[in-house]
Amino acid sequence: MKLNSLAIFCGSSSGNNEIYLKQAYETGKKIAELGIHLIYGGSNAGLMGAVANGALSAGGKVTGVIPEFLVNKELAHAGLTELILVKSMHERKSKMNELSDGAIALPGGYGTLDELFEMLTWGQLGLHQKPVALYNMNGYFDALINLIQHMVSCGFLKESNQEMLLVNEDIDALLKDMENYVAPEIEKWLNRGRT
Repeated sequence: MKLNSLAIFCGSSSGNNEIYLKQAYETGKKIAELGIHLIYGGSNAGLMGAVANGALSAGGKVTGVIPEFLVNKELAHAGLTELILVKSMHERKSKMNELSDGAIALPGGYGTLDELFEMLTWGQLGLHQKPVALYNMNGYFDALINLIQHMVSCGFLKESNQEMLLVNEDIDALLKDMENYVAPEIEKWLNRGRT
């Protein structure tokens, strides 16, 4: 599938290793160079600011989506192509999903994981068929990848749903995987046991 727009989920913090900021900036730049519209959380801080600035440096189109109550706390980016104000965190996720052809999570905290898992859950339920990916820069998501494997081993997650999450340490390979993504068939597990 052709990726015309991508949602990027990442931290409004910078982390304690400058590689995260550098690679977030390069990710934004790469997305813009490929002519992909960047959709992200609208902040000028941390990795969020870096990914937006990277895309803007390459002349990319960048849309930020930010709840009104976070405009001052997360320092809304003033130089974007478009900044969309929403009422809630849920509305932010919904709008980012609506505007994007897929999503990539970069390093971040609870908010990043919330956005990632909401997109995965929507895909698992068949509400979208978009690729959802982890850019595992510097091995940041290794522990999470192990946890997801543990969920499969313990019978709480199907392998087909585990495979919905694309993972790579190389952004070019990850984008290629996303372009080639085919959503799994959704089993009617919600009706299991009913007649």
